[in-house]
Amino acid sequence: MGKVEDILKELKVSVETWNTDLAIKAVNNAKEAGISPFVAIEAGLGRGMITISVLFDEGKIYLPQVLAASQTMQKAMEMLGPLDLSHSWTKGIVVLGTVQGDIHEIGKHVIKAFLRGGGYTVFDLGKDVPTENFIAAIKEHQADIVGASALMTTTLIGQRQLVETLKEENLSQVKTIFGGAPCTQKWVDSISGDGYCSSGADVIELVHRMMGE
Repeated sequence: MGKVEDILKELKVSVETWNTDLAIKAVNNAKEAGISPFVAIEAGLGRGMITISVLFDEGKIYLPQVLAASQTMQKAMEMLGPLDLSHSWTKGIVVLGTVQGDIHEIGKHVIKAFLRGGGYTVFDLGKDVPTENFIAAIKEHQADIVGASALMTTTLIGQRQLVETLKEENLSQVKTIFGGAPCTQKWVDSISGDGYCSSGADVIELVHRMMGE
């Protein structure tokens, strides 16, 4: 048991320090010890990403470090095995994008880094995304959650349109997450959205709740 705990700690630390070499070593050790990908992610890599989210929220690290940690975790996950959606350790499928008329993406990149680091499969549609493109991607990828950011007051309407179109398309089971500078919990409530995300550090706990974890 001590050996397994040591390996899981190595996996956790590799993400916390965005140390890809350590991650590679730890994954190889995990395979030799017979540690399942699910356990390696849940009890090792994922816990490291939780540390990263706390540090980011406290302003102790910044976007480059978050991205580096996420990339380290992605490398480790690739080594653990192909990201097959039938595997129980793929936590859920998320479609992300910035609404039509809006070209701001930094906040979305932070969210994407945390989600991928947390074990979710993320499809990033980019910026200036029409509502119909969100819907098409949700159907194509059988998404569990869709996240749409709006960084300007004039583009908030895109979030409302997404909620309305999901209902029209009988996709109300797909959970919605909204964020962006002008977006507030009050706004999300007013458009019948499912979740409001004010920072990257919030998103993991939010999607965990949505997925019933």
